[in-house]
Amino acid sequence: MIAELGHAALWFAAALAALQMVAGFLAVRAGEGSEIARLVRPSAVVQAALASIAFAMLLWLFAITDLSVKLVAANSHSLKPLVFKLSGAWGNHEGSMLLWVTVMSLSGGLIALAEKRLPERTMQATLAAQGLVSLGFYAFLILSSNPFERLPVPAPEGLGLNPLLQDLGLAFHPPTLYMGYVGLSVAFSFAVGALLTRQVTPDFASAMRPWVLGAWVFLTLGIVAGSYWAYYELGWGGYWFWDPVENASLMPWLAATALLHSTSVLASRDALRVWTIMLGVVAFSMSMVGTFLVRSGILTSVHAFAVDPERGSFILVLLGLFIGGALLLFALRASTINEGQRFTATSREGALVFNNVMLSAILAIVLLGTLYPLLTEAFDVRVSVGPPYFNPVSAIFAVPMLVVMAVGPLLRWRQDRLERIRPELALFAALVLVSLIFFGLVTGVAILPLLGLALGIGLGVASFLPLRGRNLKRVPLATWGMIVAHFGIAVALIGMASESAFSKERLAAVEAGQSTQVGPWVVTLSEVMPVAGPNWTAIEGRLSASYDGGEPVMLTPQARRFWAPPQETTESALSTRWNGQLYAVIGDRTPDGRWQLRLWWKPLVTLIWYGGLLVALGGALALVGRVIADFRRRRIARRIVERRAETEAIA
Repeated sequence: MIAELGHAALWFAAALAALQMVAGFLAVRAGEGSEIARLVRPSAVVQAALASIAFAMLLWLFAITDLSVKLVAANSHSLKPLVFKLSGAWGNHEGSMLLWVTVMSLSGGLIALAEKRLPERTMQATLAAQGLVSLGFYAFLILSSNPFERLPVPAPEGLGLNPLLQDLGLAFHPPTLYMGYVGLSVAFSFAVGALLTRQVTPDFASAMRPWVLGAWVFLTLGIVAGSYWAYYELGWGGYWFWDPVENASLMPWLAATALLHSTSVLASRDALRVWTIMLGVVAFSMSMVGTFLVRSGILTSVHAFAVDPERGSFILVLLGLFIGGALLLFALRASTINEGQRFTATSREGALVFNNVMLSAILAIVLLGTLYPLLTEAFDVRVSVGPPYFNPVSAIFAVPMLVVMAVGPLLRWRQDRLERIRPELALFAALVLVSLIFFGLVTGVAILPLLGLALGIGLGVASFLPLRGRNLKRVPLATWGMIVAHFGIAVALIGMASESAFSKERLAAVEAGQSTQVGPWVVTLSEVMPVAGPNWTAIEGRLSASYDGGEPVMLTPQARRFWAPPQETTESALSTRWNGQLYAVIGDRTPDGRWQLRLWWKPLVTLIWYGGLLVALGGALALVGRVIADFRRRRIARRIVERRAETEAIA
């Protein structure tokens, strides 16, 4: 009965999405005051409630391990801990799509309830576009990927969740990414609504900006969490491998970063109107491409469409409808949009446009490198695209972008001269040059890590230069957010460069009581013991590790064997210091009785994730600052209107 209730809620939510879409587009065509316009906002709110009920029913089914439901039987097991039962609800294709459409519907309901800044006609068009996107996902779920499908006969036991996904990272990583993706869907709907009504104004950007900021913050958190989860869970010792799954989240983040800056310029300076609309379409397009790359099965094999032609057809139709339709609308309407206020190249707007171009170029590089192997595989040619392509080619555009990122916030709006900020430019250049000379001559690192270290140090200092000469108590919260986010980029960049330049690796075979060394660490294998968990058994190595002869710390890497489903995994052990991290993995036993150990010493590697968290914190500060500022402006505007009304009444 629970599954049937969830399925019914899904159908009713789809019907309301259709009503929201049709009523919204008809209201836009009929103009203000039409009766049908009254249906749009209530439809969005009730649809959000029904989608939430459907997802709650799916969580319930996983919590009680209802093995009569096909999705539960394929992705859960009665012996799994409850947290992994629940996270299994979105650790699969159907459940993740339901999570997507639920968050999207909740966003649409929130817009319908709370958004009052946009003209009503633009709001109707925005909600109609949101209903169209939601309806596409509802149709995909109901007709092709039903999460509530029953089995003819209940399974005796579930197949279980992939052991690599049985980690708290799965409980956090996909939901945060999807909140980011859905935030971009809202930005997309705003862009389509503004195109339909030709009302691309600062008020439109002010309404859209919180959604872009929120999406960007969640995307950042999701990428940081996913990177760290893969780092400690997979046992390979790396934080980023440029594989298609990782790129699927990076591409929308790059587009969202460019969109974030464009909306801020449009909202505050009435410029970059066309850029903002275009990036709103591109950002959501990348989130859809990324989601379907991960969830459609195409990454397993490019021939998955032939294996499942129904699901593949839906994917092609949705991509063509949403992305192709929006790009066509943009092409037809872009010429009617006034670009807004003009500015010179040496201005803050000019710096933002330059960096948006660089971000777009990096996005194109990542998209090409991600899709190219899939395209060649369609012709039975297998190629691999990895760091040798992504790192140097991306650096061509990333290096000038970082330089302009350091200089741009120091420039004035509209028009400026570089001579005015000559001292700041000299300081930044000196820091970069000294760092290049020091690390290049003393350590002899490779060119890309060398550039990363030098630019990271320069950008880290330059991030705080906009505070020079200002009363810190009067600096707006949004400005603090920009400073913290830019500093976070610098911190993460230093961590990436240090990990690449200074990491040490040691592969050794030792027996109990023997020691080996990696970097400044001496690691001794004390013993190896069998241990057991809720649904796994493991061989656990107990290591004693000493840094430069100091007090030893204990590490316990494991080689686990799961039985639901049967699979072997590696659980790394980490020892974190202020200046880096020791990473240990235990492998198989050799024929002569020794145990394989793989050890890494990674200086400053934790700065990668601390920097990512600082970037997200900066976005959150900017979001709070913008919301407070918008609230104050609306309150002042209301007071002015009230005083005018009182004056007119007295007169």
